[in-house]
Amino acid sequence: MPTSTPLRLKTLYCCILGALFSPLSIAQESTAGNDFEEIIVTANRSAKPLSQIPNTVTLIGQEDLRQQISVNNDMSTILGNMIPSFSPSRQKMTGYGESLRGRDPLYMVDGVPQSNPLRDGSRDGHTIDPLMLERVEVIHGANAIHGMGASGGIINLITRRPTESWQQSIRVESLAQEEDLRDSLGYGANYSLSGRTGNFDLLTSVAYRSSGVNYDANGTLVGFDNAQGDTMDSDTTNLFLKMGYDWGSGQRIELSVNDYTLRGNNDWVSVNGDYANGSPTTAAKGKVLGEAVSNEMTMVSFVYSKEEFLGHDLRIQVFDQSFAGTFGGGTFATFSDPEFGNAVFDQSQNNSNKQGVKLTLIKDSIAQLPVSIVYGADFLKDETYQALVLTGRHWVPETNYENLALFAQLDYTGIDNLTLSSGVRVEESSLKVDDFTTLYSYNGGQFVQGGEPEFSDTLFNVGGTYAINDQWRLFANVSEGFSMPDVGRVLRGINQPGQNVESFLNLEPIITENQELGLEYRAQSFNAQLSYYTSDSNFGQRLQVGADGIYSVQRERTEVDGFELRGQWLLNDRDTLDLRYAVTQGEYDSDADGDVDTDLGGANMSPDRANLSWERVWSPVFNTRLQFSVLQDRSFKNKAGVTTVHFDGYATVDLYGEFALGAGALRLGIQNLGNEDYYTYYSQTLGSDDRNFKGIGRSASLSYSLQF
Repeated sequence: MPTSTPLRLKTLYCCILGALFSPLSIAQESTAGNDFEEIIVTANRSAKPLSQIPNTVTLIGQEDLRQQISVNNDMSTILGNMIPSFSPSRQKMTGYGESLRGRDPLYMVDGVPQSNPLRDGSRDGHTIDPLMLERVEVIHGANAIHGMGASGGIINLITRRPTESWQQSIRVESLAQEEDLRDSLGYGANYSLSGRTGNFDLLTSVAYRSSGVNYDANGTLVGFDNAQGDTMDSDTTNLFLKMGYDWGSGQRIELSVNDYTLRGNNDWVSVNGDYANGSPTTAAKGKVLGEAVSNEMTMVSFVYSKEEFLGHDLRIQVFDQSFAGTFGGGTFATFSDPEFGNAVFDQSQNNSNKQGVKLTLIKDSIAQLPVSIVYGADFLKDETYQALVLTGRHWVPETNYENLALFAQLDYTGIDNLTLSSGVRVEESSLKVDDFTTLYSYNGGQFVQGGEPEFSDTLFNVGGTYAINDQWRLFANVSEGFSMPDVGRVLRGINQPGQNVESFLNLEPIITENQELGLEYRAQSFNAQLSYYTSDSNFGQRLQVGADGIYSVQRERTEVDGFELRGQWLLNDRDTLDLRYAVTQGEYDSDADGDVDTDLGGANMSPDRANLSWERVWSPVFNTRLQFSVLQDRSFKNKAGVTTVHFDGYATVDLYGEFALGAGALRLGIQNLGNEDYYTYYSQTLGSDDRNFKGIGRSASLSYSLQF
């Protein structure tokens, strides 16, 4: 990439021709026979058939989730196994650098934003236990359907619904590695009660998980990320409640509460490796100073819906989400201050409190015409700051963001086999920051005059999908996404006098322009989909790590493009093959001349990746899944074309097996079956002596679930 448009299109045409005439036919989600099941997607604000959406959309259903959770319950690992354009997991609590199509995705739970773009601590993937989920809907590419933050796409985690009849379920699990069954042992339990009485329905679930330590393929302890946070040696609790009431005229009210805590035990100390000479970071028993690293999140969502409200379907959602993410402590140079001593020990905590209202109105067949509309208004208030909890200082001042948006989306279906979509979203935002002084380490501490800058943007999207015949479908879209930069990183890093919030250039919002062209083929035994996209931002955001290991935000022009190929092949009524492949390329403008010239690094760009799987139903009570993840080599070059960083790719294999036992099921998952020895993608591309982590070696998980 960032090549000329003709070369981009030439690449696309070659990819399409290769897919059409390849001797191996590949497919997307499919069903046997020609009568395909219509898949409904809700992440775009209305229930809409997948065949009418002009975007690449990935659905991870409950069975897929069940299989992936049984191998590894880390959400970013699950996403990476199912979506190759999603970055490989860091296998830590932090998700720095984990992206979708080279951009940050917007995480949501039932439409409630979980991401914290004003001070991005990259803990978005750890706000709910995957056991609470029914499915995951992922819309690829920048869009403004849900407002701020979706420059790479939307990851909507949809929670389970109450069952029609009353039932209880219990699940117990254990996980361990052969090197040390005691220290590596993890275990967990989940209990759920669900059902309906008359017009009232209820789902309540509680989960607990204790995680042990991990070993690499050589039997060496994987190092801890004591600063950014680790999921090893941690405890997780999740309380979830959903209850609703239906009454006449198609009305429903629903209340959801999710309370989630992930907390480390502070019993293992990281032991530095040697990045330059290839020695991994490890760990040793020891007490970690300070408070435990943690994620604490409480979400409350209230939804009212009514059919036939003045000829519309009405939905109103009101939500509140509170988040606190505590990082590990240290005597970092950034925390130094003569008032507290030259080597002051401190640790930071991200705090964010969001309140919002989403109003959605849907009307079909406007004036008896083949035109439908989805429109409404969104309001979001986000209060964010980053505290140094041991000395009572603020690293990032309190930042108050308010956004009001009006949106409308029109669909036209008046031409056979053609659906045209067009939408607009008008954003009005303000960012209020009071006067503050940066930490002493920023050139003695700089006084920054507060202010309340305002931003206004109008975002557009247009797209269409055309069914060429019963088997072929073509889709295309052009869309824009809106996001704020990591305001906290920008503000806390001011080290020059005379700055003020009102006119600080780096606070300008990020507008990402996304273009996509896709082709889909569906047949009785196999389906295939190929899509090509570009994603450009004239004033984007790039993460760059400093010598102290702390990331800073660089505002530069960025361009990303790539293609995704995915599908399934039903060999027979027992065997299914699946292949998903993604190529992503990205560059940024390193010298501010308006042209991109340098490769985006590992914190911003994922490697090219192929995910393959074979599922087999051996009998009515036994089935398996064997999945392969292949990460390809990648070199990162500077403006002069010189390779500055090289990534050595690796391949891992996972195995899943399920055996039905009456009303219950026994499940076995083996991660890294071949015990592949590798350094993680982020260790290789962003590593340092204290973060030169090996990947997890072979591990086994055994679980049993029962419904009654």
